[in-house]
Amino acid sequence: MNKETLKLTAEKMMQKPKGLLAMDESSPTCAKRFSALSIPETEENRRRYRELIVTTPNLSSYISGAILFDETFHQKMSSGTLFRDYLNEQGILPGIKVDAGAKDFSNHPNEKITEGLDGLRDRLADYESQGAKFCKWRAVITIGKDIPTESCIKSNCNALARYASLCQENNLVPIVEPEVLINGDHSIEKCDEITRETLKCLFDELKSIDIYFPGVILKPSMVISGDKNSNRADFEKVAKMTVNCLKEMCPTDLGGVAFLSGGQTNDEATNHLKLMNSGNYDLPWRVTFSYARAIQQSALNKWSGKDENHKEAQHILGERAKLCSDASVGS
Repeated sequence: MNKETLKLTAEKMMQKPKGLLAMDESSPTCAKRFSALSIPETEENRRRYRELIVTTPNLSSYISGAILFDETFHQKMSSGTLFRDYLNEQGILPGIKVDAGAKDFSNHPNEKITEGLDGLRDRLADYESQGAKFCKWRAVITIGKDIPTESCIKSNCNALARYASLCQENNLVPIVEPEVLINGDHSIEKCDEITRETLKCLFDELKSIDIYFPGVILKPSMVISGDKNSNRADFEKVAKMTVNCLKEMCPTDLGGVAFLSGGQTNDEATNHLKLMNSGNYDLPWRVTFSYARAIQQSALNKWSGKDENHKEAQHILGERAKLCSDASVGS
């Protein structure tokens, strides 16, 4: 582990006024989104869409790093240039999603455990040799009747820590993503309770195996009411409770925080982030975004697989990226 390399990479990922673009949707996830718009689900169409994203004018003004799916990491653009090389040329760090997805957690109904540790050391060494600078691993925590269980939280956080250790061994900055799902009718107070429990467990696990915190990026969900709650908390309450939770639960020497949008609307994801950065919260680390749908979805809707919509879709994506960038500095 080269601590200086990890720290410098994390600083580049967190540089103002930029954030991270999550474009690591798996092929099945892409299939669902394409199907909803009647776009034929083919590898070529996935490549066309990803090329539309990365060639958006001025994208590097707002995006410091892009999280890729394995297919994209090894895929070539129409010019013959590898996506990862093109991103590097544009000043956008290429990263890679390395988990194998959230699977049913045995003997724990309605809970998930993320898999992918088998063979991870060799995969990470391969990704690093091909130019990856950081990685991402997502854990899923569900709020419901009698869940999450302590064993689900601990098992997922243990896997996140083992992944992070292997990343740092290969001089790759780990993004640790413990997502507390928005799905449900739970209150914001319940979300706060579960998020605190999850973050405490996560950082205890990371600390126990000597993870270098300045070389780690946290990708958390916000403290927010469930999407089916009839009395959802307003923007100001979400921002305040999220910041207070993070300040109390996260180490001050963490490399940075980059939120997931997690089912929020575009306006919610942008306004919550803006309020966190415009308030007098005295944050010890940079707080920015690592959004997928909150940047991409409107552009995908416009493109719909049609070449004649390419430029307008890029304009929409660029505008969304700029709005998120502005929010990351409180404007």
